[in-house]
Amino acid sequence: MNHEPLPIVQAARLEQQQAEQHWLIEGLWARSAIGLIGGAPKCCKTWLGLDMAVSVATGTKALGHFETKAPGKALVFLAEDALPQVRARLEALCRQRHQDLARLELYVITAPVLRLDLAADQERLAQAIDQLRPRLLLLDPLVRLHRLDENSAAEISGLLGYIRDLQRRFEVAIVLVHHASKKQRSQPGQALRGSSDLHAIGDCNAYLARDGERIVLTLEHRAAKSPPPMVLELVAGPGDQPTHLRVRAGGQPSEADSVEELPHKVIAVLAGTTAPQSRAALRERLRVNNQRLGDALQTLLDAGRATRSELGWSLA
Repeated sequence: MNHEPLPIVQAARLEQQQAEQHWLIEGLWARSAIGLIGGAPKCCKTWLGLDMAVSVATGTKALGHFETKAPGKALVFLAEDALPQVRARLEALCRQRHQDLARLELYVITAPVLRLDLAADQERLAQAIDQLRPRLLLLDPLVRLHRLDENSAAEISGLLGYIRDLQRRFEVAIVLVHHASKKQRSQPGQALRGSSDLHAIGDCNAYLARDGERIVLTLEHRAAKSPPPMVLELVAGPGDQPTHLRVRAGGQPSEADSVEELPHKVIAVLAGTTAPQSRAALRERLRVNNQRLGDALQTLLDAGRATRSELGWSLA
């Protein structure tokens, strides 16, 4: 039986990717990247996913911080939210950006159920993407999109293979919202529920964790350097101010950062590790001078929120 030979090309003849073509949302999500927004319940995962979709559809900054480099159509499916609630969230995000929802190339899958472990629904989703050609597809949450055993690599790999095929066929960025446990791990991705294949597939991953009233965002990129953790806040202002998620403090810390901000950033780093962290490791991660880091560590020590040993610093 004759088969068509595999296509092969010399490496030097592969198409080059220009630096300006790498990002969909600069620093947050690469073009045509698959990844997960992971976190425990009530960490604003859906708000982040919708913020990204609105940012792509409007060409505005995600979280008021990340530049959208490749605006275009966006398609979302929220399995756990009623359609009026989906609209209300999207309208709030649009009002905050002074955008008219009715004018946007922002689309919602309205099917009550979407099962990506079934061939029929796989084909329906592929047809929708082929027809619409969105830049970004948001699927929230992953657990409602199948009835597989998430702990079985054999079962979950087939689902992820289908999602990777969608990404490659249609050059679409795919954002999967997924749950994580509250247990601390050396890396945030290790806290994701289910098979380690879920973590491994991510070209870009975003992890959300609560620190008191604050939400800590940790980013992970396969082909770019990840920034330090950022502190987010869900703004629900008085009167008609629309609800939205935004960066409160993050990126590269500056000398203008308040004394109160740095201890929370230290906590965010320590919360994502199981091993004690040396002062040098914290300085490298947070990119802050030694004096300011020392003041922050002493503040946490005095408050009983951190402990120090011969091996380094840990959460109390």
